[in-house]
Formats: sequence, C-alpha cells, structure tokens
Amino acid sequence: MTTITKIKAPIEQELHDFEPYFKKSLQSDIPLLATVLNFLYRTKGKQLRPMFVFLSAKLHGGTNEFSKLAACSVELLHTATLVHDDVVDESYERRGSFSVKALWKNKLAVLVGDYILARGLLLQLESKKYNFLHLISRAVQDMAEGEILQMKKSRKLDIDDETYFEIIRKKTASLIATSMAIGAASAVDDEVIIEKMYSIGQDAGIAFQIKDDIFDYQSKGLLGKPTGNDIKEKKITLPLLHVLNEADRSERKRILRLIKRKNNSSAVVKELIELVTEKGGLEFAEQKMNEFKDRAIAGLKEFPDCEARESLIELMNYIATRKK
Repeated sequence: MTTITKIKAPIEQELHDFEPYFKKSLQSDIPLLATVLNFLYRTKGKQLRPMFVFLSAKLHGGTNEFSKLAACSVELLHTATLVHDDVVDESYERRGSFSVKALWKNKLAVLVGDYILARGLLLQLESKKYNFLHLISRAVQDMAEGEILQMKKSRKLDIDDETYFEIIRKKTASLIATSMAIGAASAVDDEVIIEKMYSIGQDAGIAFQIKDDIFDYQSKGLLGKPTGNDIKEKKITLPLLHVLNEADRSERKRILRLIKRKNNSSAVVKELIELVTEKGGLEFAEQKMNEFKDRAIAGLKEFPDCEARESLIELMNYIATRKK
C-alpha cells in the first residue's frame, strides 16, 4: 500500500460517504454557477483536510454525521480560498489545470468563492452547530489577515522571522488547525481537547507551508526546474529569509534590491535560487519544518495509541516527505 492509502485506511468508509455529500454541497440551480462548481469538484485535490477531520474525530471517540458536516465545512472553505487566492495572486493555473480566474475572469471567480464560503456557513447554521461556525469564522479571519500581512510585507520587503511565521500560521496553518479542532469538536464537547488538537494542527500546518516554500526552490515539473514563483511575487519565505539573516549588510541590500527591481528577470530568479541553495537556505528550512512536524507528532502521542493516532502521525510524516 502507498503511504496515503495507509493513512486513509481507518477512515476509508468515511471518505467514501463524504464524496456525494461534498458534491451535493457544490451545486446550484443557476446554470453558469453550476458549471463552475462542477469544474471545481472535478479538479479537486487530495482532500487532506477532510482526512485530518475524520482522523481527529476517530481519535476522540468516533465519527458521526457531524464529522461529515465538519469535513465538508473545511473543504468548502479551502475551495473558496483557493478560488480567491488565484485572483489575488493573478494565477492562471491550479492543480495542473486552468484556474477559475483564467477560465471565467476575476468578477465571477470572486463571486463563486463568496458563494462557496456562504454554502459552508449555511450548512453549519442549518445544523445549529454554532461551535463549528466559531471555528470556521476564526479561520476565515486568520486567513484574510495572513494574506493582507503578506501583501504588505511583499511591498516593503521588511519581513523578519517572527512576521514570516505569523503569516504562515494565519494564512495556511489556521485551516489545518481548524480541521483538527473541528474534527475533535464533532466527537467531544471538551474544549481542552479541541484546543489541543488545534495546537497540534497548527504545528502541522506550519510544517506543511514550509515544505511548500522549499518546493519553490527545488527542481520539479516537466522541465525539472524550480519555479521561483515566490521571488517573482516578491514573497520572502524561509529559505531566502535564512540567507538574508546570514548575509552582511551590503549583500542583504543587494539581494533585496534584486527582488524589488528585477524579480521578473529569469536570470535574477535563477541567481537567487542558486544563492539560497549554496548558502544552506533549503537545509535550514527543512530543519525548521521537521521541528514543527516533530512537535505535532509529540502532541499526538499524548493521546492513547490507536489506529487513528498512527494514521495522523503518518499524515504528519507525509506532509514533510511529499513530492508535491
């Protein structure tokens, strides 16, 4: 069995039942909207966040109908944010296909994202799961704040370690943290356990984002070349941040000047990628990623051993070792 298959084993039935439930949530009587929603369903990803939800619920007593609602809520929020992110980042590609922005332009992409977000909130209200609503709303707020903070820092290029971790905690880790917390909340009423799972998920989410930041500097894709998209978008992530922290004042100024003025030059992007590689930026980022991953695993080991716990630990390891 592949690693991802092993991870899914304890929740195979839950994931099978989840598919038609999620598909139904992405429906509309308006033909154009229905077309876009169907496209999004067909191009969906691995659905890691529902896996976090179901495994977290199973760790704390077992899954139920509310676990399915919880998984749908986080996946709808995730889908909505991806649609919006492609507008913000002016991205024409998503998961190897055209983005909604590319196919239907910005106005429709924003409205579709809004619709999907509203669908999730309405599902929670209709089920009177106000604790779910609180968790999801907190995630929406964090993700918006993280995106805005990153936009601000991309303009000024004055990011430091503390700000970098605040951005990824809010922008990415908050949704994985919410997935863990809402899964637990579907099974138990214990706020201590729910917040503990949120904290574990936050560490896992930070590790997840650092891994993504490493990918940008590594060879991948059909051409076997790093994308350098973060540099092109003036995003200073951990691999480059480490190099800036280690550089002397003049070298730091030179690097920042290149990012600010020549970030779209393929030669400059290549130079900065090589600099990060030579100066140990990738090794440093990988070390930090593993620290957060190990902390998440240590948190899980505070709970009794069971199949769900082992799958969650495998999922943490998968986050750190995945190839894309």
